[in-house]
Amino acid sequence: MNADTPDTPSISELAELRLSRRTAMAGGLATAAAAFFGVTTPATAAGAGTGTGAAAAGPGRGGGRPLLGFPAIAPSVADEVMLPPGYRYDVLFPWGHPIVPSGPAFAEDAANSAADQARQAGDHHDGMWFFPLRDRRSGLLCVNHEATTENLLHTDGRAAWSPEKTAKSQAAHGVSVIQVEQDRRGGWQLAESRFARRVTMTTPIELTGPAAGHPLMRTGADPDGVLVLGTLNNCASGPTPWDTYLTCEETINKYFYYGEQPPPAGSVEERYGIGSESPYPWYTTDSRFDMRDEPNEYNRFGWVVEVDPFDPTSTPKKRTALGRMEHENAVVVRGRRGEAVVYMGDDTQFDYFYKFVGAEPIAKARRAGRSPLDEGTLYVARFDEDGSGRWLPLVHGEPGLTAADGFADQAQVLIHTRLAADAVGATPMDRPEWCTVQPHTGAVYFTCTNNTARTESVNAANPRLNNRYGHIMKIDENGDPSAVRFDWDIFLLAGDEASGATVPSDQAFGSPDGLWFDAVGRLWILTDGAQPQVDGGDQNNQMLVADTERGDIRRFLVGPPRCEITGITATPDGRSLFVNIQHPGDSGTPDNPRASSSWPDFSPTGRPRSATIVITREDGGVVGA
Repeated sequence: MNADTPDTPSISELAELRLSRRTAMAGGLATAAAAFFGVTTPATAAGAGTGTGAAAAGPGRGGGRPLLGFPAIAPSVADEVMLPPGYRYDVLFPWGHPIVPSGPAFAEDAANSAADQARQAGDHHDGMWFFPLRDRRSGLLCVNHEATTENLLHTDGRAAWSPEKTAKSQAAHGVSVIQVEQDRRGGWQLAESRFARRVTMTTPIELTGPAAGHPLMRTGADPDGVLVLGTLNNCASGPTPWDTYLTCEETINKYFYYGEQPPPAGSVEERYGIGSESPYPWYTTDSRFDMRDEPNEYNRFGWVVEVDPFDPTSTPKKRTALGRMEHENAVVVRGRRGEAVVYMGDDTQFDYFYKFVGAEPIAKARRAGRSPLDEGTLYVARFDEDGSGRWLPLVHGEPGLTAADGFADQAQVLIHTRLAADAVGATPMDRPEWCTVQPHTGAVYFTCTNNTARTESVNAANPRLNNRYGHIMKIDENGDPSAVRFDWDIFLLAGDEASGATVPSDQAFGSPDGLWFDAVGRLWILTDGAQPQVDGGDQNNQMLVADTERGDIRRFLVGPPRCEITGITATPDGRSLFVNIQHPGDSGTPDNPRASSSWPDFSPTGRPRSATIVITREDGGVVGA
């Protein structure tokens, strides 16, 4: 046991809880530790099932060729992006870069206006996706801009807040759609493009699905409750099979001011994290963020937003059938009838993992002019102690979701998704964030980034008190994404040996956040948060790659100080990998903007900037191979 958490069961003790389950998939917690990383535990020595999943393959026993062809790099605290030998990166799209070459240039002293910012890359790059164009040497890159570092966004930081500062901050949120192209030498740059656009906090966005027009969605500016200005805190993302982009609204509670006193205990506002203070002073100049003036405005955020990158004149859509929460990302696959199935996490301590199953096949809906995301059933996950699980429907009229329970209709179930999930008995998780689906198997992996607030009880799916470093889960629906039952396992426990981690000590990492399988099955793991020491030394946030079949995990990238590594996508040939470096050096101040980082410009008169980088191999090969 971890000496700091004496009530946490050991790996072997947790495994013993699972040994009676004859159909244990790929090994439970103990088998995952033993088989994936070559560790022996009492449970595996006693004959725990080996299964056929990723963890059970073990080092040197996986089928096919090894997927990882690079040496693991060392931890780093350098003000630089570190990569394996033979790799290089180029800064492609930093904060303030114009979305087309002819746009307004970035001012190193942050003197750009709000109007400039609306035509430039926003701040805090997060999820993104590459949509190839026909020539395959160019494509559209959709990039989320989650938040802003106000002390660096403005020349004098947060001082003397004004309507112009609110407008600039709002323009630095949202999404960028840019066209990028590769030259014959393999370099990437932005192109002039009719597709280029910004979606910001002043962009009209249509509300669709069951909650559109509901009384809780109506405001003074929009009495019909069908059109909202803007999207904010755009975290991770996902593409759809019909070539649109899903951007996910996450930490909406930061932007709304409730009043001098916090919301009442047990209220909807409290459950959604609304407090008596707002880190963003928008409400002082934009009354729709002051809940004393517009109590329903916050109901219009916290949704998955669909953007058509190929039609710059199109109106983005907030798809309310997918529920309202702190959405991390949205992974879309086809169900057994060809319907859209969307996996999503709610990025808050003790919140839940969700799945949406569309009501009809994608092709049928689109032929009829309907969205595959506007009708269907939203489910929330329950993880049982024996390694089985169930998707619980969030449907009005089900037990716990009736008018007597405070849910007047299906729209209210979706607007108050968290309360609905509470009511049906979902399993509170340690900050469920990104999810990704394994090629060929359909297994769903998702991150539980961390949860230091877990101080009283653990369960099989969340086995550590004071879970500072987080873990990664695996769900197996036996090839049927539409299923209501599943098997689950813990793929790995992050951290160091003292915290009970199941990763090699020289590859120790913490706070897994971003997660993505590439086309051949390499699992890319991106971190955001506390990192364990390695050999007594600190390390910045990083990106690792796992070969889930052979039991191999290696550190591939380490970022500059105080950054988050987030957002990942690639060209179809796998030879160019796009990665986002978010908020490097965010401790900078107006008087000393480079206090903790000067990346990526390293200019003595500049400031750190979030940025999209593109990683290539010097020999032109597939990244990671």
